[in-house]
Amino acid sequence: MNPPPAPARQRPTSLTDLFVSFTLLALQGFGGVLAVVQRELVERKRWMTQAEFIEDWSVAQIMPGPNVVNLSLMIGGRYFGLPGALSALAGMLAIPLVLVLLLALLHAHYADHPGVAGALRGMAAVSAGLIAATGLKLTSALKSHPMPMLWCIGFCVAGVVSVAFLHWPLIYVLIGLGGPACFLTYRGLRA
Repeated sequence: MNPPPAPARQRPTSLTDLFVSFTLLALQGFGGVLAVVQRELVERKRWMTQAEFIEDWSVAQIMPGPNVVNLSLMIGGRYFGLPGALSALAGMLAIPLVLVLLLALLHAHYADHPGVAGALRGMAAVSAGLIAATGLKLTSALKSHPMPMLWCIGFCVAGVVSVAFLHWPLIYVLIGLGGPACFLTYRGLRA
């Protein structure tokens, strides 16, 4: 029995569509939007495939600046060039900037309240759970990766141990593990 065909790939209809979509994405993120961005762009809007999302997210992570802002620039630029990149960037930053400034004023006034501290701890836990769930969801792309699965798992474990337990600076981990992983992937692609 053949698997059902993949849904047709969509694209943003206008610069306004980009602005509104990225504004809504930005308003949903507290401490990390990976899960939300993946669901919206790949599953709901179908502006990119799962493989494209993983590739673009990887590039967005190593570029300077916030990951999702980098991704918004790449997607906006892909569909509408410089105006699209600027529209997506404005969507990511305009309304959230105003809200963050208002929240900063409120936090300055109510920071000592125990309910505020508890709410912030709760949001941090939810963000960590969303990131972990999305990471597990994205592991399905490793099946088609040119590097053997065991090596992928090894690099992942080495990265977690290096950052979480050994407290090595991220730049050293990226160079020390990312460099060899890129080389092995490139070698696998050539084969």
